[in-house]
Amino acid sequence: MSSLKIETVRHSLAHVMAYALKSRFSDIQFGVGPSTDTGFYYDFKTTKKLPDDILEVIEEDMKEIINQGLKFVKYEIEIKEAIKLFRSLDQPYKVELLKDLEKYGTTNQNEINELKEAKKDNKGKVTTATLYILGKDVDVDNLKKQKNDIFIDLCKGPHVRNTNMLPTSFKLLNLSGAYFRGTEENDMLTRISGVSFLNDDELKDYLLLLKEAEERDHRKLGSKLDLFSNNENVGLGLILWHPNGAVIRNEIENFWKKEHVKRGYELIYTPHIANLKLWECSGHLGHYKESMYAPIMQDENETFQIKPMNCPFHIEIFKSQIRSYKDLPIRYAELGTVYRYEKSGQLHGLTRVRGFTQDDSHIFCAMENLEEEIIDVLKLAKFMLLSFGMKDYKVFLSTRPKDYIGEVKMWKQAEEILEKALKKTDTLYEVAKGDGAFYGPKIDISVKDFLGKYWQGPTIQLDFNLADRFDINYVNANNEKERVVMVHRTVLGSMERFMGCLIEKYKGAFPLWLAPKQVAILPISEGNVEYALKVKEELEEKDVRILLMDENETLGKKIRKAEMLKIPYVLVLGKKEEESHVVSVRERGVGDVGIFSVKDFLEKIDDEIKHKIIKE
Repeated sequence: MSSLKIETVRHSLAHVMAYALKSRFSDIQFGVGPSTDTGFYYDFKTTKKLPDDILEVIEEDMKEIINQGLKFVKYEIEIKEAIKLFRSLDQPYKVELLKDLEKYGTTNQNEINELKEAKKDNKGKVTTATLYILGKDVDVDNLKKQKNDIFIDLCKGPHVRNTNMLPTSFKLLNLSGAYFRGTEENDMLTRISGVSFLNDDELKDYLLLLKEAEERDHRKLGSKLDLFSNNENVGLGLILWHPNGAVIRNEIENFWKKEHVKRGYELIYTPHIANLKLWECSGHLGHYKESMYAPIMQDENETFQIKPMNCPFHIEIFKSQIRSYKDLPIRYAELGTVYRYEKSGQLHGLTRVRGFTQDDSHIFCAMENLEEEIIDVLKLAKFMLLSFGMKDYKVFLSTRPKDYIGEVKMWKQAEEILEKALKKTDTLYEVAKGDGAFYGPKIDISVKDFLGKYWQGPTIQLDFNLADRFDINYVNANNEKERVVMVHRTVLGSMERFMGCLIEKYKGAFPLWLAPKQVAILPISEGNVEYALKVKEELEEKDVRILLMDENETLGKKIRKAEMLKIPYVLVLGKKEEESHVVSVRERGVGDVGIFSVKDFLEKIDDEIKHKIIKE
């Protein structure tokens, strides 16, 4: 079993699951069932009601099938014959896939869309299809007669030869809905997803990881800690920041502003809508329209569009007066909220939303300043990530996409400059071919979450094209007009996504400087409340965020509540503490740390806040 490839195991298990489903539901119609990074899934449709314990039932059926030692038989067949076969089996989704294979040479929806846009097809180039049949005694000449005892799938493989080669270290986890081929215009199918590994220990470790990830889920913690919410009355994908969440966001924004001003950026503000002509000039209407909302209002002379980007506004500020080479580089920074259309099925808490705030900045400079500016931005991005304890990230050099504007020569020059900056800063990176923006190549930094998934964070985009489209110039040393070079960049990315990653990283237990409530004060009895109020006043004079827990409850209950709220420090105040004007301190994750005077305690937390200490 050790010689088996995990991808082959997972792909084979998807077919075993489909076989089990077919045995239970006679009218079942199958969509697609690939392997994934951690397991497999299969999409299907049936008119019969699924039992509540469907996952457990199918899981047991799969283990029985594995023990039966069924064979996987590969079968090459003419596409036209395959279409007839699947029609006779009442499998319309497989018929659709085969028709696309015949016409476009592929069943991959993205590749098909590209061929459709280019008005091309591959008709005639692919004439045969590969099928895999799972069963005990497969007779490829009599598949229709055997249809009740076998499972036939359109599939390239590979698979194991026999099901008894498969490990039983798998688990079915989810039952959900999924559009056929991921397109909203298609039928909604049912999806069963599972995870699979080569041995029980790996499966056990992953299930423990999933449990931990569930406890870190920023959506659950966001509700539990009263940080944010999202509801249909406001609109899905539009976030409401509650007071606790707003405190954290405000601390992040203040830190961000301070660091940018220190590095020569000027803070600006821009509107949420603009004349449609601005988006025509920028190229967004031609290259980004599917992610933009429709025009929202018009009068006799103007039609307006809600903004998906901040860059055209920054350009207009730059163009508001004549700029000299002595003024460059000019760096504008804005925490600008933008709105982009996302399909409802893709929305996810804070990490996939429709309205979000970017820590957006644009640098206008001369070509000779460009490399130095890119290096400085890279250093700032790394500094910001490390300041929040985000040490695990990947860097990508994203190159020219198919849908690009401008000249190839300029693109190559821009990519070379970015690559040079990466090398000069000793940054390890991968090339993401074709992943650049339509107006220029970029450096993308993706931050790893607890489950190993990477989320888009900082990005540095080099742009020679918008300068041309908006005719952005400066006066050089020879008193002549010269074209400006633009750099688009964020060093955190979307504030919403960044916050989601932070919540999950810290499991809601934020570092002291970020915590919504930094200190909880717990008077032991009603007689100690007056002293607690005095301590609260002393701490609040130093801008410490306090939660006074003066409810008529036991001390143990108050401590548990403070721990549930993940407050970094708890001060217990009783008769002895009041008489000595001291506080008994408990630290989150540590417990009792001793008796402090209020002054000494303030010095302790002031150092922790000032230096933004992160206790892992």
